[in-house]
This record gives sequence, C-alpha cells and structure tokens, in this order.
Amino acid sequence: MPFTPVLRSEALKVLTLRSLCGTLLAVFAVTTAFSALAGSSGTSEPDFDPLYASLSGVMPGQIAAIAFGAMVVSSEYHRAGIRVSLAAVPRRGRWFAAKMTVVALPVLVVGTATAYAALLAARAGLGPAADGLTTGEQARAVVGCGVYLTLIALFAAGLTTLFRSGVATLSVLIPFILIVSFVIGDAAGGAADFLPDKAGQIVLHHSYEGPLGPATGLAVTAAWAAAALLAGAWRLRHRDA
Repeated sequence: MPFTPVLRSEALKVLTLRSLCGTLLAVFAVTTAFSALAGSSGTSEPDFDPLYASLSGVMPGQIAAIAFGAMVVSSEYHRAGIRVSLAAVPRRGRWFAAKMTVVALPVLVVGTATAYAALLAARAGLGPAADGLTTGEQARAVVGCGVYLTLIALFAAGLTTLFRSGVATLSVLIPFILIVSFVIGDAAGGAADFLPDKAGQIVLHHSYEGPLGPATGLAVTAAWAAAALLAGAWRLRHRDA
C-alpha cells in the first residue's frame, strides 16, 4: 500500500478519537493559561527573563503533548488493534512512519499556535517589562516552542512503541520531567544541560549560558527523540504484533 493512503487512514484514527483531540486542546489551554498567569505575576526577580516568562506555560503544557504522543501509539495496543493495522499495512516501517507523522504534524501546528497565543497573553500582563524583546527573538521562541513540543511528543511515541504501553511511558517520562530534571538535574551540574527537556527549552530563553544554544539544544532533544524512535521501530520490526 502506498504511503499516502496509510497516512490518511492514520490521520482519521486521530480525528475520530475525542480523547486525542482533547489532549491537543489541553496543550493549548494549559500552556496559554499558565503563561498568562506568569505574565501577570510580576517581575521582581533580578534575573527576570521576559521571554521565558511569556512561554513558561510550556512546562505543564508539555505533559499534554507527551500524553498525546503516547496515546496515539498506545491506542493500537488496545484489544490487539495493532494486528489489524499491520495486516492492512504489512510493511511495518511504512506504517510506523505514517503513525509518527500523525503525531508530529498536529503537535507542530498546535504547538506553534499555542506558543504565539501564550506569548500574546503573557505580554499583555508583562507590559513594559517585555518591550526589550525583539521580533526575531519572539519568532525564534514561538517556532522553537512548536518544534520542542513536537520532539517531546515523538519521544513519548517512540518509547510507547518500545514499551508497547502508554501507561509505562507516562510513568517514566512524567516523573522524569517533573522530578529528575529539576531535582537531580540541578545536582548533576553541566550534565543536566543535555537532558531532553532542559536542552530543548533553551530556545525559550532570552539569554542563556552553558555549552548549548537554542539550535544545539533542540538538536539534543531531537537526538533523544530519534533514539526512542529507532528503539521503537526496532521492536516493532522484531516482535510479533
């Protein structure tokens, strides 16, 4: 079967599942709401970063992106649905590519629109504190935020294919981002800069220090996502459905 029909069928699966559409809506709602709240909370800290404050809602919002990536794949493993999918598309690599495409494209579109809305909502509260941000810096952060959310969703999708369980993926990634990255990451020194979330979120900052910049930080996150996707693809090809 050609790639286009496979992609179309996988896209229909996403559009017909309300839970998946609701998860994308949660990315928008949570990120925008928390960014607006951060923008209205004041600028008393000496190292205040207006760009990061404007997009700080990505921290909770990325949980919904992770859930979306995990759920798109894990839905195939309910009631052995994966067997039907692979019977229709025997070339597993083609099916996997289509599945990852329907993870990436919606998150990229929603994530970029979300970042733009969050930036506008936060700047309304920040007022003059955000006047120093240039158009280029804001554009870089908005596009980078969309790319970051896409990569983190693909990371979750790859792990779900590897684990064959959305619950296992969420049980690993959510504590990792909420606990390991902030608590253990701070104690790990420079090594923490290369964690998938910390590296990718550099693009959201107005100023940054350390070995990575916005582009190289996203490249590190992309490497984590690629490793998860390769591991997931390997297991899909070498294990029975």
